[in-house]
Amino acid sequence: MDFFTEYYNIFRGIHEGSWAFLVVLFIVAFVLYRSRKLKAATILHMITRLFYLFMLVSGIGMLVALNFNLFYVVKGLLAVLVIGFMEMAAGKAKRNENSLGSLFIVLVLVLVVVLMGFGVINF
Repeated sequence: MDFFTEYYNIFRGIHEGSWAFLVVLFIVAFVLYRSRKLKAATILHMITRLFYLFMLVSGIGMLVALNFNLFYVVKGLLAVLVIGFMEMAAGKAKRNENSLGSLFIVLVLVLVVVLMGFGVINF
């Protein structure tokens, strides 16, 4: 097994696990913000931000191992948009604003990025 394949597999495991934790943590933090349990929601939101970093670093590592394949670059850019919309939705929930529009955009983008990752969407 060569150097890039070994590290690609490590980054892929970290990346997939980060996505799983990220989605769960975001949903729980969002619900807690909406129910006005601000201290618990803020703690979960900070942990969510830590998983954003894990996801970004592992994604960049996989991009390097794949020689910046255009498909995965586009997937990475969409993932950064997902992070932005997740932060917007959590911020709106914290301020007690109506954030269902942002949450719907997050849901659609997460679905597209995950389907791209599993090879359902190709171009």
